[in-house]
Amino acid sequence: MQHIRIISRNSKLAMWQANHVKQILSSHYPEISIEIIGVTTEGDRILDKSLDKIGGKGLFIKELETQLMMKSADLAVHSLKDLPANLLPEFDLAAVLPRENPYDALVSNQFTSLDAIPEGGVIGTSSARRVAILKRYFPHLQVKLLRGNLQTRLAKLDNGDYDAIILAVAGLKRLGLEERITQILPKETFIPAIGQGALAIEILKDNHELFDLLQPLNDKLTFAAVSAERAMGRYLNASCNIPIAGYAEINQDKLYLRGLIADSADNIYLDVAAHGSIDQFEQIGIKCAENLLQNGAAQIVDKYSNN
Repeated sequence: MQHIRIISRNSKLAMWQANHVKQILSSHYPEISIEIIGVTTEGDRILDKSLDKIGGKGLFIKELETQLMMKSADLAVHSLKDLPANLLPEFDLAAVLPRENPYDALVSNQFTSLDAIPEGGVIGTSSARRVAILKRYFPHLQVKLLRGNLQTRLAKLDNGDYDAIILAVAGLKRLGLEERITQILPKETFIPAIGQGALAIEILKDNHELFDLLQPLNDKLTFAAVSAERAMGRYLNASCNIPIAGYAEINQDKLYLRGLIADSADNIYLDVAAHGSIDQFEQIGIKCAENLLQNGAAQIVDKYSNN
């Protein structure tokens, strides 16, 4: 290939991610010219409703995939947590870059921690997972919808609309906003979202030449970890409006996966774990999903899927 076209959302964070991939590709293939094409997706345009009410995180993905299908672009760069566990058969997850910090961050101008926020304090988030965890451990706090790009969310906090907001550590670090982090929330309670902190490169499945070119960018340990998480989500057939978490860590030659699915309205929180050798990442994800199903996860999936 002599030229590669990267399709990306237009947000500042998405463009940072696309440029990051471009820089790495250029370092491996200086002879290839690389272009970034920015688009504004429907998910970026509709900011007054929660994602589960307007079609889920797929709204961020669909228009990028359309450009791939039309051959208007060669690859799409995503935050992996936005990419559905079930890809359409035309597409392939060609590479996953080394994972940034996958945890959640509390950002507040008034309080030093979640524990310090008084009863009735207003917390901003748009994540079903974060809402469920907040209701589990901090039921005395109010949760208010927070949509928009990173800068918009921070501006709403600075405007006094919220006492604190919860964002991904990774996004703040990538945009040089690490100093805004008040507290990195513990993984033991705020289990990260599936794929959180990882960047993914999506291509058309039949583009074998590009797939091979991208392999130097694929971090095998990150790929194994997030693949275990995604296998769990895929086996559960979980959409983004379901309060679900999945986080895999690798210690020496073992992969440890923790999964959570919740229905905060009925105060149901199912928390499971599984582990095994790294090359068994798919089986570990399925095992976690099976454990959740044995404990009643199917009813939660059905409830949220029918809403």
